[in-house]
Amino acid sequence: MEIQEISKKNLISGAFLAFEGIDGSGKSTQIQMLAAKLRERGVRFYTTMEPTDSPIGSLIHQIMTGRIKADNRVIAALFAADRLDHLLNEVDGIAAKIADGISVISDRYYFSSYAYHSVDMPMEWVVQANEQSSAILKPTATIFIDVDPDIALERISRNRFHKELFEKKSMLVRVREKYLEAFERLKDSENIIMIDGSQTPQRISEEIWQRVCEYFVLK
Repeated sequence: MEIQEISKKNLISGAFLAFEGIDGSGKSTQIQMLAAKLRERGVRFYTTMEPTDSPIGSLIHQIMTGRIKADNRVIAALFAADRLDHLLNEVDGIAAKIADGISVISDRYYFSSYAYHSVDMPMEWVVQANEQSSAILKPTATIFIDVDPDIALERISRNRFHKELFEKKSMLVRVREKYLEAFERLKDSENIIMIDGSQTPQRISEEIWQRVCEYFVLK
């Protein structure tokens, strides 16, 4: 699928990169590798993730690990609320950081909600629930690491002691399909970078760097 890239933002403010992918796609590894490159080049940046470690995010983590039960609509609404707090929190909100010239790299953003929650409810509902976040801050680029669900599950089984709510093959297959549906739906208003996640971590890292280095002021 060919994704249209929108024009690049100016570099007065910090860049905002959102990493996306099904569970086990290797996002966390790639964020660490990108962070190392930026650190070497003296770029001011901040790494973060969703759900956050705020009170709302902590509640979501308890639901994801099965300690608390909640309806899927409640879960989707909690993610939308946690995302707004992630943006606007007075202590460490990312919208203010970017306005101050600090680049932000986030492990997940609103495309995760579009993909995961639209498995159980209309995507239009999920998109509307996240409209405020989209209006406040769109990513400079969304980096989607595309990986086969079987490979993702292998990685999850090697690296984790327990599986979370969405970490089943049938769910990961559906979620990947929903990601692609969301990208197609929003291709004219979002900058999507598709990365083949079946490559080695080093090769993926090099490809990501080639695609995003222009968004940073490098020393």
